[in-house]
Amino acid sequence: MWTAAETNKHQDHVIAHVIGATPLQYFVHDETAYILLDIGFIWNIYLDMEMGLVPQRMALSELGVDAEQLQTTDVECGPIESAELFEDGEERRLVLNCEQSQLFIETSLSRRWTRINADLRNPR
Repeated sequence: MWTAAETNKHQDHVIAHVIGATPLQYFVHDETAYILLDIGFIWNIYLDMEMGLVPQRMALSELGVDAEQLQTTDVECGPIESAELFEDGEERRLVLNCEQSQLFIETSLSRRWTRINADLRNPR
């Protein structure tokens, strides 16, 4: 059962920077979720829900790929309005509440997987 989890100061800081930004694409690579934002940064979210913002070019360089090599999923969700963190045992869920939909970033510490799903809501 998912229960609300506390975010730490660093997570709060990163989340504050992405409020108002629009996710354009996302992908998972090496157990890490990557969300390309319209502000020129990639938001990386690790298994334990630690996170960071990296300029797009630097992130792709660190991965050793260019944008055309990545299998990304386009998303039309509008700007991020809020983020909520939940936990269920060894699993974590970060819910991005966007203008038009929600993005769910889910991880499992014990099984070592990461997945991202979008849920379209009725437009306002």
